[in-house]
Amino acid sequence: MRKIKIIGCGAALPDHIVKFGDQTRYRMTEEQNLLDLVEKAVKEALSDSGLSIEKIDLILGGTATPLQAIPCNAALLHERIAKGLSIPAFDVNSSCTSFITAFDMASYLIDSGNYRNILIFSGDTASAALNPKQRESYELFSDTAVAFVVTACDGESGVINSKQCTFSEGVHDTEIRGGCGLMTAFKMTEANRDDYYFDMKGSRVLKLAAKKIPAFLNDFLEETGIAMEDIDMIIPHQASKALGLIMKRLGVPEDKYFDRVKDWGNMISAGIPMALYACIREGRIKRGNKIALFGTAAGLTINILYMIY
Repeated sequence: MRKIKIIGCGAALPDHIVKFGDQTRYRMTEEQNLLDLVEKAVKEALSDSGLSIEKIDLILGGTATPLQAIPCNAALLHERIAKGLSIPAFDVNSSCTSFITAFDMASYLIDSGNYRNILIFSGDTASAALNPKQRESYELFSDTAVAFVVTACDGESGVINSKQCTFSEGVHDTEIRGGCGLMTAFKMTEANRDDYYFDMKGSRVLKLAAKKIPAFLNDFLEETGIAMEDIDMIIPHQASKALGLIMKRLGVPEDKYFDRVKDWGNMISAGIPMALYACIREGRIKRGNKIALFGTAAGLTINILYMIY
């Protein structure tokens, strides 16, 4: 087991609330930007951990979208909270499961002995690229930021196992085609404007996920030597209103997983850590509980991390 312990967490929601029927979504206004939310979440996480920024060995961004082309999001945050310090800062990106990937990487870095205290943050400005003409996605997403402080430990907390797979037959089912190297911002015209919006083929994503997830989970449980019943709480990505249906098909009872899609929607990279944050704050998980962070992401990527909290 990779000995790593969560010692602090923080989150920040935008001020603006949008309602779509009984669904609640959080969207940033022109007066806010993601760095503002990340900074607020990080300050809460540091305060919660009892550590000052000087005690952090690494700032790790687990985000799906860049704030600007360069430098990385973690460097931009560094300017806000650690300017004048030489703390290394970089990003990892596996789209909606970026936090799991970042947490997994942090566990290896801490286990190596080269780092002790790592600050991880996630968050995206989903609303910036939503296409009003694509109702399915336009009414699904929220903006937010979440941060965690993790540290080396001698106790029972730690990562037991993790697994990540990508099935690229779904690579074009969830994408923003324009704005980067293959279709730069300079190439945008009225004719290709939709390529610069978020585009999701929801039914195809769901179909491929439903096909791949059962075998992925069975392999993971077999490799880890556990049964689904051994997991105290599954904290999934809040991908869509189909979450309950997927969990039911996997045989997970309602009291064993966290579902806040109605109240939050899909928060991209912040979806899983926001759910973890809520579980901690609401007392739904306690020290010693065996939890699984689990989700799907653009790619199609499936990601799971099993740990003792």
